[in-house]
Amino acid sequence: MQSGTFLHGTRLENVMGLAEYMVVAQGAEWGVLHDGSVLNRYATKESAFEAAVAAASLAIREGHEVRISVPDGSAGNQTTLGAKDNA
Repeated sequence: MQSGTFLHGTRLENVMGLAEYMVVAQGAEWGVLHDGSVLNRYATKESAFEAAVAAASLAIREGHEVRISVPDGSAGNQTTLGAKDNA
């Protein structure tokens, strides 16, 4: 995340950074890419999404713009929830 004070027009304004969370396939598992790294692995795409939402919630409280992206069913192991099967 980047933040700082930037000159905009004739006044200085504090601009909070962008917190971006991307759910990504990690072999048979899933991870959340944030600030250039994936720190944890999850069994399903859905559980990785839930972890991203929890982290994004903290970023919102800090005043950041937040973006979360999740790939469609053709990514990873090509099941809807990203598990080995949809059970």
